[in-house]
Amino acid sequence: MKNNYWLIVLTYIAMQLSGIIGLPLMGWILPNFVAEDQVAIYSVVSWIVISFSIAMLITLYFLRNERHSLNRSMDLWERMPIGGSIAWAIGGIFLAFVAQAVAGTIEQQVFGINGESQNTQDILRLINMFPVVILISSVIGPILEEIVFRKILFGALLYRRLGFFLSALVSSVIFSLAHGEPEHTLLYSAMGFTFAFLYVKTGRIIVPIIAHVSMNTLVVLISTNSGDLIKELEKAQSFIGGLL
Repeated sequence: MKNNYWLIVLTYIAMQLSGIIGLPLMGWILPNFVAEDQVAIYSVVSWIVISFSIAMLITLYFLRNERHSLNRSMDLWERMPIGGSIAWAIGGIFLAFVAQAVAGTIEQQVFGINGESQNTQDILRLINMFPVVILISSVIGPILEEIVFRKILFGALLYRRLGFFLSALVSSVIFSLAHGEPEHTLLYSAMGFTFAFLYVKTGRIIVPIIAHVSMNTLVVLISTNSGDLIKELEKAQSFIGGLL
């Protein structure tokens, strides 16, 4: 695997662990600018924005010599024509929602796991207080995840060695664990499989990126603006559960 890919992976890991230093740093700086009872929440939000933005810039820097890096197939698969790729990017949004609904239903009905993701709820609360967080949760975060988990881990490191199923399984489980909710491993892995499929199907990493960004954005919009639509989605999930 290319050295710059390893550097991107290390950048992503460093970003995930950076709060160990970043949060105390923000806690030291921010009392000069915000009320004492607001320091903790401002520290979290500030460091999320700073760490993800820096990681994104570093990642793009390491990919600077790869022409059309977000559109390359790594020579593993033939690239689908633009028209077909656009269709799969759009269809991939709905495919990801179906995979999430099926996995969520299995978690609830088979394993008795609460279908509500605490990680998602925490992010939504932050977005309600600080709308700028949506840029991280819906744009920068998904782009980084697709580059790290699909383009690099799945595509560059594992695919030639393990084939589709095992490489998608390993990369998707790691993707799920990176979200810090091991109880929802099946849920996140189902989405990881979906995005890996889109990458292989089209040969373009931009396709799962579009699907992932769109899905996260829709989740935020639905959750913050339409309680009725949430109920309809819950009914759809219950219907799927009945079919299972």
